[in-house]
Amino acid sequence: MPPSPTLKHFILKQQVLDLYRHVIRASRAIPDLATRKETVAWIRSDFERNKHVEDVAMIEDALKVARREIKRILPHSNDC
Repeated sequence: MPPSPTLKHFILKQQVLDLYRHVIRASRAIPDLATRKETVAWIRSDFERNKHVEDVAMIEDALKVARREIKRILPHSNDC
């Protein structure tokens, strides 16, 4: 039986959801519709791929990587 989620898990889950929402909103600034759809699909698949990660350190690392990638891809997205 898997261990029960800790408070840290709930906090990280909220941070992940906030980041996902932020990225989806920031992607609206991409002028080309096809590029925007492709970017959103890529972001969604990346989040989906990591949704079963339970290790706190791995989640924190994934958040750091995601934030760095988002700043690289969506440079106008400064507050993530």
